[in-house]
Amino acid sequence: MRIAVVGAGAIGAFVGASLARGGTEVSLVARGAHLRAMQQRGVSVVSPSGDFTVAVNATDDLTVVGDADAVFVALKAYSVPELAPRIAAALAPGVATVWAQNGLPWWYFHSYPGELNGTVLQSVDPGGVITASIKPESVIGCVVYCSTEIVAPGVIRHVEGTRFSIGEPDGAVSERCRALSEAFTAGGLKAPIDPRLRDQIWLKLVGNVAFNPVTTLTRATLGDLGRLPEVLDVLRAVFAECAAVADRLGVTFPVSLERRLQAGIAVGDHRTSMLQDFEAGKPLELDCLSGAVLELADLFGIDAPHVRTIHACTKLLASGR
Repeated sequence: MRIAVVGAGAIGAFVGASLARGGTEVSLVARGAHLRAMQQRGVSVVSPSGDFTVAVNATDDLTVVGDADAVFVALKAYSVPELAPRIAAALAPGVATVWAQNGLPWWYFHSYPGELNGTVLQSVDPGGVITASIKPESVIGCVVYCSTEIVAPGVIRHVEGTRFSIGEPDGAVSERCRALSEAFTAGGLKAPIDPRLRDQIWLKLVGNVAFNPVTTLTRATLGDLGRLPEVLDVLRAVFAECAAVADRLGVTFPVSLERRLQAGIAVGDHRTSMLQDFEAGKPLELDCLSGAVLELADLFGIDAPHVRTIHACTKLLASGR
């Protein structure tokens, strides 16, 4: 199986290296010093489960996706609208595209069992550019439960987690999902096929809407968030407001929200991806998180004061750099 990884940053390079270690033919699309390091020395992974280094085909040429059997898209959500038309133009017919972005995905209402079927969220797909570019039948969803960071060009620190839940938008357990799951498993990762992937999306989303902006505003690690009862109260309020929106969409959380809260804090001395991006001077993945929740809250007439306040404060912080 040939898999191209578009956006081979911390998560993408880790996935690509793991797949290559498992025998998959992998091409990584990246840029800058990170790309040059991977071209010269491969990808090195530093992990609690064992360090390893693999040689990979790394390039900045997006047309490499034309030779792939599947494309794993690990771009930041805000980068997808710009690159979606280019990805679509390079894809061969029938190739699966696996979307591994944070937040509510742009395809969320594809094959949706309800009156919102076909809805385009402006917070994640402004102007419907992605939806117009990517054929619905190519889409496979992915929810990433894995923490990584680039500690040096070409070097990935794997903090914890190896689960990449995947699923078809219509809930079918397809052969292409089975093939992807097998490739991930061979590389030491977990890729369970979930017919109710939207439940997993929301389970991760509620945590990200709370943890990512709050850690960015306070410069706290995930473990730090558990130190003050007042902070836990704020996080629980954000969880509750997100859950009210999710309930209107028929979501059933796979675990309790309190367990989700405590699991996030238990990660410990780890900076969220949003805090890492802020410290690196990069744009923040905010609209796909709290922005998407607020867009739906407004659609349903649900009050979400904690989410709205934290969203506004984080946008102000980002705009002031």
